Amino acid sequence: MELILLGLAIILPLMAQASISSAYNTYAKITNTRGLTGKDVAKRILEKNGLHNVRISCISGNLSDHYDPRYKQVNLSESIYSDDSIASLAVAAHECGHAIQDKEKYVFLNFRSALVPVVNFTSKLSTIFLFIGIVTAATKLFTVGIILLLGGLLFQLVTLPVEFNASSRALKQLEELGLVNSKDLQGTKKVLKAAALTYVAGFLSTALQIVRLTMLNNRR
Repeated sequence: MELILLGLAIILPLMAQASISSAYNTYAKITNTRGLTGKDVAKRILEKNGLHNVRISCISGNLSDHYDPRYKQVNLSESIYSDDSIASLAVAAHECGHAIQDKEKYVFLNFRSALVPVVNFTSKLSTIFLFIGIVTAATKLFTVGIILLLGGLLFQLVTLPVEFNASSRALKQLEELGLVNSKDLQGTKKVLKAAALTYVAGFLSTALQIVRLTMLNNRR
């Protein structure tokens, strides 16, 4: 059973990553109808929602796109920022969805932001306790390590509504602003759905790992 759980914890994220890679690679090759770059899409959505204080920046990396609520900044990777594909349109709109969440004080976004420093601390601490627990065969220390891992699981759980809601807002903005036609919209939905699966898979993977470690601890 432990091997099965371990296998699932490894396979699920890989499958999700393959799905997003496939969807992204497909629609990165198709120009959106309006010929808008990621920057163009982000600019129009932000302006429409009165987010004049939010900057759009080009950053390095592949699919490293994210919204930074601390600096009110939509960060788009080089391949998204200046590209006019359907994939770029989808990713840029999604990140703007987070900016709109921030403006409207979306509760799950605020909760996730508050969890970041806590989870960064507990994740490092959990590794230490799990390692010491294994080396010294101290089940109590190992248990503490497992409990600390729950902080990361909570963070991933809270991330799910944040990401799904941002995608929903993105689709709404694209349609209301007339930035997509039916073909663009179909591709956009596929890219956003595949991206959402990576978060679901990540949550399930972490949950399975915790169950596996708990079983291992109980058996010792």
